[in-house]
Amino acid sequence: MTVSIRLQIKTMYNDFSIKEQAIADYILENSGKVGHSSISDLANELEIADSTFFQFTKKIGFNGFKDFKIAMLIQENDLSAISIHENIQKDDTELTMAQKVFDSNISTLTDTRKLLREEDLKQAGNIINSSKRLFLFGVGGSEIVATDAYHKFLRSPIPVFHSTDYHIQLMEVSLMTNEDCAIIISHTGRSKETICIAKFVKESGAKIIVVTSQASSPLAKLGDVVFLSLSEETEFRSEALASRIAQLSIIDSLYVIFRFFNQEKSEKSITKVRHVISGIKK
Repeated sequence: MTVSIRLQIKTMYNDFSIKEQAIADYILENSGKVGHSSISDLANELEIADSTFFQFTKKIGFNGFKDFKIAMLIQENDLSAISIHENIQKDDTELTMAQKVFDSNISTLTDTRKLLREEDLKQAGNIINSSKRLFLFGVGGSEIVATDAYHKFLRSPIPVFHSTDYHIQLMEVSLMTNEDCAIIISHTGRSKETICIAKFVKESGAKIIVVTSQASSPLAKLGDVVFLSLSEETEFRSEALASRIAQLSIIDSLYVIFRFFNQEKSEKSITKVRHVISGIKK
C-alpha cells in the first residue's frame, strides 16, 4: 500500500461493521504489537476467528495477513514518527505547538499525494475541459474550500458558479445540464445537504468530481472521479482543518491541469482579470 495502514483504516472506519471497527481500534492502539504477532495470537486476543482478521486485511487492500504484516513492519518507524506530533502536550511551548501543527500539515500533504493517480487527474481535467460550465458545491468548512476554488477558476476560460448560500446552491443545481460538471467537496462525504446536491447533479446528467476524506462515503459513491484527502490530527484540531490543506492542494492541481489544457484562452482570461484588478492597486 502506498498510504499508511493507519490512515487507510481511518478513511474506511465509518464503513466497517462493529466487529471490523473493533479490529481497527486494536490495530490503531497496538500498532507496534500487531506487526510482531501471528494471526492466531491477534484473533485470540480479539476473540474472533482467524478468518475474520484475514478478511479484514483483505478489505483494507491487502492480499492477506502476510502481506498486511509485512507492510506493518515496514511502516512501523513511520507510525512512531507520526505519534511524535500527533498530540499537543500540556507542557509544550507555543513554538512546539506551532511546529506540531506544521508537521501535521506536512504529513497530510505527503499522505494525500501518495493517493493521487494519473488516470484520475487526466479524467478530471477532461471532464472540466469538455464541460460548458463548472459548478462548485460545499457546505460548512467545505464551503471555504469551494470558495477558494471559485476564486481560482474565475481566472480560467470556463464559466464558473458558486454560492455560499445553500438554498442558492439548490437553485443553481436545478439549472445544470449534462453539458456541465461539478466539483463537490465534503470532508466526511456524509453531509445530508451535500449528498442532496450530488444526487440532483447526478439526475441532471452532469459529471461529478468529488473531494473527500472518506473513500466509501455516500458522496464518494456518487462521484465520477474521487480524490481523497488524508490527515493525521493533533489533539486540539478538528479533522476538517488538516484535511482542508490537502483539499486546497487537490483543487490547485485541477486548476493548473485545466489551465494547461487551455493555455492560450487561460492567458487571455488572466490578463483580463489582472488588467481590471491593477486599476485599483495604483
